[in-house]
Amino acid sequence: MSLTAASSRGVVAAPHSAAVETGRAILAEGGDAYEAMVGMAATVAVVYPHMNAIGGDGFWLVREPTGEVRYIEACSVAGSRATIGFYRDRGHDEIPARGPLAALTAPCAVDGWRLALEISESYGGRLPLDMLLADAVRHARAGYAVSPGQGRTVPKLAHELFEAPGFADVFLVDGKLRAAGDMFGQPKLADTLEHIGRAGLRDFFEGDVGREIAADLERIGAPVTRDDMKKREARLRPALEVRLKGASVYNSRPPTQGLVSLMILGVLERLGVKGDEDAAFIHACVEATKRAFLVRDVMCVDHDRMPQDPRDVLTPGALDRETAAVDLNRAAPYPASRTGEGDTIWMGAIDAKGRAVSYIQSIYWEYGSGCVSPSTGVLLQNRGAAFSLDPNAPNALAPGRQPFHTLNPALAVFDDGRTIVYGAMGGEGQPQTQAQIFARHAWLGLPIEEALARPRFRLGRSWGENDASLRYEPRFAGEEIDRLERMGHRVLAWGEAFDDEAGHAGMIVRRPDGGIEGGHDPRADGGAAGA
Repeated sequence: MSLTAASSRGVVAAPHSAAVETGRAILAEGGDAYEAMVGMAATVAVVYPHMNAIGGDGFWLVREPTGEVRYIEACSVAGSRATIGFYRDRGHDEIPARGPLAALTAPCAVDGWRLALEISESYGGRLPLDMLLADAVRHARAGYAVSPGQGRTVPKLAHELFEAPGFADVFLVDGKLRAAGDMFGQPKLADTLEHIGRAGLRDFFEGDVGREIAADLERIGAPVTRDDMKKREARLRPALEVRLKGASVYNSRPPTQGLVSLMILGVLERLGVKGDEDAAFIHACVEATKRAFLVRDVMCVDHDRMPQDPRDVLTPGALDRETAAVDLNRAAPYPASRTGEGDTIWMGAIDAKGRAVSYIQSIYWEYGSGCVSPSTGVLLQNRGAAFSLDPNAPNALAPGRQPFHTLNPALAVFDDGRTIVYGAMGGEGQPQTQAQIFARHAWLGLPIEEALARPRFRLGRSWGENDASLRYEPRFAGEEIDRLERMGHRVLAWGEAFDDEAGHAGMIVRRPDGGIEGGHDPRADGGAAGA
């Protein structure tokens, strides 16, 4: 499959070729970008299970042909039994990352699909749900070849993951994960997807599927109830926006770190970007990230518990103050920040009418909690492990609260008429990857394919490691790395020239003349396709 594509009838991009093909086919059938994305989201949940699942969360940014920008928040909340006392009474000082006690939030991604399709229908969307889910059902029932990315994934806390209820029955063969190229089917998940294709997406929460998931969670001792499932709903919220020279950039609100992504761009623009592979560029991005992370650890909490309006830190004055705190010649100490690990997929779609979707879907760590509902085949996320058991922490656990999310889909509208959707996976690296690919394409004028392929770097942790050094792909010039060390950065190269730890990113651009082009990351297993 090609990494890039161009078409005036629509373009999709995704980290797995099967999801790309689903989206392309839906656009070719006359579907809009909402419909294409729902189909892609279902397919990628089947064929990329180490990165996402329908038992997780999702966040949408959409620009309508009218210019309106919508943000759909399909975010889980802690179950009604998920209290600090619940974990303390069981001898825990922190929330386990694997197993039943890690499956403490009621997932919401599927209701985001529902809300997206309701909006699509209001604009004339007409494709039936069972058609949108057909590819996902087929792959789950007939099986698919495990991708190279899934095959090379080494999960953290693998022993605990393998012991999670239901995991071994679905994902292991002779006690081991399948290798790349092995066939893998999920018949129970196929049944579930087929059922909600007929019964409707709310069945996942209020109907037979929701009942079975809740019963399975209760059986294994997870603190999520049937009522928690019934109450889970996606919602529309205003998107966050930062104004740059010649463009408005949008992202998601807390509890996601969309605020961080916008702050980094605002500071980076003020510092100035002249190149993209020299020490000056890397240093500027990293120092902007450190300033944004200080704000994140206070602001990116449950939406109803934010200490101030997030727009306050995106004003020109606020960004000027953050920029003034950056030393262009010396690295600042790296702030002690919350764990930023997480597994995610980003996908994009722009249709022939110019409707643009930036979407991100996740289960937090690779394979999430590891718990698989035996009645439904649904893998449950461990997003709630991001909560703190310290009652005074900004992200303290309590029933009904939203956990912190590294997820953040990005979208930019330029004064010259271009619309860009872009995003990445990679925990704390997501906003940093976004800044690098945006700067390369929007400010330095690099083609999409080159902007995505150029070497990348990341401060802090991602989904597979604990090291908080400034990590980089070993394609940067040695003298630039030496200069970074002299500036005070603690640097460490990744092992591969195109390393998964650098994130999987994608981008689609619609030009004023209606032409659309897009691409996805050579580090992933997908690409882009035009209708």
